[in-house]
Amino acid sequence: MKGINTWSYHPYRPLLTEVGEIYICRIVPHTDKIHFEWLPISEKSYSVYYRKRYETKFVCWGSTPNTSCDIEGLMNETDYEFYVEANGNKSRTRLARCGESVGTVVNYLHPDDRAYAFSGQYLCSPSLVRHPDGYLLASMDLFAGGTPQNLTLIYRSDDGGETWSYVSELMPCFWGKLFLHRGELYMLACSTEYGDLLIGKSTDGGKSFSAPVCLLRGSGGKGGNIGVHKNPQSVFRHNGRIYETLEWGSWSNKEFCHAAMVMSCDENDDLLDPCNWSFTEPRKFAHFDPILADLPLCSQTIEGALTLSPDGRLLNVMRFSKQRHALVYEVNTEDHDAPLTYSHLMEFPSNLSKFVIKKDPVSGIYYSVVTRAYNANKSARNLLSLVRSEDLVTWETVCDLIDYRDRDAKYYGFQYVDFEFDGDDLIFLCRTAINGANSFHNANYSTFHRIKSFRSRPQS
Repeated sequence: MKGINTWSYHPYRPLLTEVGEIYICRIVPHTDKIHFEWLPISEKSYSVYYRKRYETKFVCWGSTPNTSCDIEGLMNETDYEFYVEANGNKSRTRLARCGESVGTVVNYLHPDDRAYAFSGQYLCSPSLVRHPDGYLLASMDLFAGGTPQNLTLIYRSDDGGETWSYVSELMPCFWGKLFLHRGELYMLACSTEYGDLLIGKSTDGGKSFSAPVCLLRGSGGKGGNIGVHKNPQSVFRHNGRIYETLEWGSWSNKEFCHAAMVMSCDENDDLLDPCNWSFTEPRKFAHFDPILADLPLCSQTIEGALTLSPDGRLLNVMRFSKQRHALVYEVNTEDHDAPLTYSHLMEFPSNLSKFVIKKDPVSGIYYSVVTRAYNANKSARNLLSLVRSEDLVTWETVCDLIDYRDRDAKYYGFQYVDFEFDGDDLIFLCRTAINGANSFHNANYSTFHRIKSFRSRPQS
């Protein structure tokens, strides 16, 4: 057995762990069927078996020379188990629930499916990018409380998001963001929750990545220790530098909580050389303004989004614990080590959930896809909306995209959207909890969506 000199796998197989000889790499449940795909092995035919969950006997659906299958004629809102076999080689038994979804399913993971238990049980951290060669790439990681949280899956679409296929996996990789720089694909991520900050590059469209470089050491965040916290935010380019947001701290550390930071690098420098990156000194939340005086010092200031204000200031707009508001810091673009400075508290329609803000290069209007707040329940994430602002001060709702306010907010969630402008359309990837999710937070889907002619949509 040789050592490892890459970041990517096809797929990742934990050492001395039984994962099956055939790897089921993508699952898409429907109301009356389950579609799933697997990686080929040197066999000409595959047999597919399934059963209703908890029944004693598997039934042979049939055989196929393909590496995908649709088990049809199933019952809605019902769990099924299934596996693939070929000449004595067998996959893990996987699990899926027939039921409704939204958008186009990139991937699905049943909350009781243990296929990725070495990392987690739920799909998180949507990241979306269009490659210069025209195809789309989507990534998501596997998380659950008390688990290692260190695997990311990557998928590809060659038809604008209508269909998706498996590409590769990164290990360790958590909270990752795919981005492009000078036509090349990069991943910026953590090794695990509050772990090391890593960056790596792919020259073949995400099929393989070089061994990652550590940019900043973390601690894992256990026992009150502090480390790197980030989210899949868009890399921001300004005055010849690229910028990205992160935080320093952990939920269990009451001194730092989550102190806001920004990292940056000259766009002409090698992104894989840690010495080329600068990090601002962590900025702890404080009562900067009388309007903040009644908030605890461990108020939530996480998952900041970088954007340029109309007057040319680089701002870090942060998810904040005061409902329907965002806390705004200003970045010192002259001193790249200087801490962020408090700017103002901005009224913003998002609930307590990550968001991205982007200025449309065509209209000059700021857009965001937000889990919109609609009542006093700060946790509710069952309403997803497109919002816009002409001045980065006043925000208006353009339209509601996914509205499940009539469903139990404990089990439905549409959140952590990553989006791109795509000609006349806006496309996004969503962390989606629906159809028997463990909770609104612990999502079982990663779904792709397209808002056609978004600029011409009238205000709601």
